[in-house]
Amino acid sequence: MTLQVPPSSRHSFRFGLPPSLGNETARERADRLAAFLQRALGKLVEVSVASSYETLAKDLLSGRADAAWAPPFVCARMEAMGVRVVVRGVRRGMSSYRSALVCRAGAGLTLDRLKGTTAAWVDRDSVAGYLLPTAYLKAQGVEPARAFFAQHFTSSYRGALEAVLDGKADVASVFCPPASTGLTYTTGVEDVLGAGAGRRFELIAYTDEAPNDGVPVAMGLAPQLVTALESTLLGLPSSAEGVALLKDIFNAERFEPAPRMGYRALYRVALASL
Repeated sequence: MTLQVPPSSRHSFRFGLPPSLGNETARERADRLAAFLQRALGKLVEVSVASSYETLAKDLLSGRADAAWAPPFVCARMEAMGVRVVVRGVRRGMSSYRSALVCRAGAGLTLDRLKGTTAAWVDRDSVAGYLLPTAYLKAQGVEPARAFFAQHFTSSYRGALEAVLDGKADVASVFCPPASTGLTYTTGVEDVLGAGAGRRFELIAYTDEAPNDGVPVAMGLAPQLVTALESTLLGLPSSAEGVALLKDIFNAERFEPAPRMGYRALYRVALASL
């Protein structure tokens, strides 16, 4: 991937969103985020939904995006190339999360009974939707390439979970807090599919933790815009509109400043998943 410093003369501000919660949902809410950021930054704002995590990273590195709401491994890749992550999400008071491996309720799958099943993942760069669960399986002596009959990528958590419910896959994974103890409101199952959806799944296992998603900014972005964006995102809880954006777009209760190079440990996870 070639690093190109974005031009600073563009009049608009471009913010990228990942496809992980579903393209339609993200596009419906992108206009709300654009209007909010436009008022806060005093610039024309364009919010777009990337077709994949790789595209999201390329948009930021090439200058097609000035900032993005990015999953942890994309943040790790950005940091390795000198890109700063300004804030990261906080969910239920925590700045880290893990992944829950799940199957349909009643399937009774365990780590020892995955042979010949089909997995539905989110994206190869998705931490909770692929990297954490595959690294965990390998650590438990389960080689995904040999255990699963097939592995599919759906681009979103909704797509992966619905593939399990529809019988197109047996196993999927979803983000959840470190303190999760079940599949009800404490996991991403109900964040993605709605209240009560947790009862339609069974837990297979929980993985190790990773830092939450963050907002990296393009290297060529003017310092005053970086500061304004950081202040705007940190201040979202101070208004009803901001609280709604946090819930509907970022699935977070607030942002906090991201520690420098706070995502580098994810390379160990990525290597373990290969």
